[in-house]
Amino acid sequence: MTLQAHVETFRRAGDHAVSVAEQVRPDQWDSPALGTWSVRTLVGHIGRSFTTVIDYSSRPADHVEVPDSAQYYLVIAPMLTDSSQIDARAVQAGLALGEHPLDALREQQDRATAVLNTEDRVIQTIAGGMRLSDYLPTRIFELGLHSIDLARAIGAPEALPAEVADSILALSVAVAQRRGDSQALLSALTGRGPLAPGYSIV
Repeated sequence: MTLQAHVETFRRAGDHAVSVAEQVRPDQWDSPALGTWSVRTLVGHIGRSFTTVIDYSSRPADHVEVPDSAQYYLVIAPMLTDSSQIDARAVQAGLALGEHPLDALREQQDRATAVLNTEDRVIQTIAGGMRLSDYLPTRIFELGLHSIDLARAIGAPEALPAEVADSILALSVAVAQRRGDSQALLSALTGRGPLAPGYSIV
């Protein structure tokens, strides 16, 4: 897919995430959402899919170290074993939303959209140098999945826009392939055996 196609899907995923956050009732912001996270913490983490695009876009990389979106998740996998840093960043992001979290989230989305253009530049990410067109699907992935988490936490409809779900599914299958799980996945998808309990690509 072209950069412009990924940008359009990123915008759609962002619009959807914000629309779910708009359904949070005032009395739900401190309610449980995902694991130890509150609704505010989860929304703060969702906002990081905007702020990382903003931050990384201002950090050009000299060369590509991570060749595609699937490889990104393999590279960061060791970082995901220690959830304390992820939790700390999410909590801080939630607090940074301030007294008007929806306004803050909308501003983050607007700023992220504003830095995207037709130039498929190489940016410095937490995983290393990547093309913007390869990084954006990872943000679509995060926006979409955490929109589902938020919708479930607040009792809102959880259906994703079709193009967002398709993007996430394609990336998920690619990551599973890289992990050597192709046969297990195809068996599960065709009713020939379940995936291992708790199986996840992240």
